[in-house]
Amino acid sequence: MKNDSPVVDDKFSLRDELDLSGAEWKSLPGATPGAPATVEYAFVTHGDVTSVTPVTYVLLRQHTSDGPTVLVFTPSEWDAFLLGARDGEFDRPE
Repeated sequence: MKNDSPVVDDKFSLRDELDLSGAEWKSLPGATPGAPATVEYAFVTHGDVTSVTPVTYVLLRQHTSDGPTVLVFTPSEWDAFLLGARDGEFDRPE
């Protein structure tokens, strides 16, 4: 299947470069860490020799029977999400 979307996943190669071994995964208060359907988050700093300043990415994962899938968000993507959440953009319709 061909993807004609103009959107480019600029983090595609980054996923393999991030060192998740030192990530401190946290659950929301009251959640059971590692339990199925538990969403966890972590902050991972990444930089290379071409970077002037390392970047801290936000990671989300949810445990499933196939193992956790890790989503990677840039600082600007995460800030936009938080602003939308605080503004009620993701509230359920009444």
